[in-house]
Amino acid sequence: MRDPALNLTAVSKVLPNGRSLFAGLDLHLEPGEHVAVRGESGVGKSTLLNIIAGLDTADRGEVRVAGRDLAATDEAGRTALRRDAIGFVFQAFHVLPHLNLAQNVAFPLILQGLSRAPALSRAGELLDAVGLGDRRRSFPKELSGGELQRVAIARALVHEPALILADEPTGNLDPDTAATIMALLTAAVRTRGAAMLLVTHSVTAAATAAGRPAASVRCTPAL
Repeated sequence: MRDPALNLTAVSKVLPNGRSLFAGLDLHLEPGEHVAVRGESGVGKSTLLNIIAGLDTADRGEVRVAGRDLAATDEAGRTALRRDAIGFVFQAFHVLPHLNLAQNVAFPLILQGLSRAPALSRAGELLDAVGLGDRRRSFPKELSGGELQRVAIARALVHEPALILADEPTGNLDPDTAATIMALLTAAVRTRGAAMLLVTHSVTAAATAAGRPAASVRCTPAL
């Protein structure tokens, strides 16, 4: 029996200035489920994703990813968990400027120990899927913001993670490309049994959430 992809129990986070971003947050996400969280800037959406990825810490509560309690996992263990089980679409892209697109997308597979040729082949398949197959030898400085977003999404999916964390994945894309990218992400959930937590301003992107009642959650500032 597979572990839940994500389990949050009574998770709270308070900023250094004393403002509470969220308190007593519970969320249980099984493989194949897709939940969207909507809210304006500053309400804690990206912070929540960073906590789930082990890049930030909660002040209270328990965070489990693929059965692992992050508070009981050291930094090396959290790094391995991100490498093997999490696909993170960062709002700021975080592509590596000295690598071409195929190398950027293949990077998670290389970290897992896959040899170069099959890693680059798989990266090419994902670049084809996001409409950048003919740019695989280009470098990030040659791309627009929307194209960099598509590279980040290909990289997040290439190693078939158990949990996809997507931070405004359509924020830099035109409506047609955004629809294509959301179809790709939701296909990863549906066909590969991944779970996805999407944070977004977009009502359209949030509406793709499926698989459970109240799959789209509105996030508002804590007072």
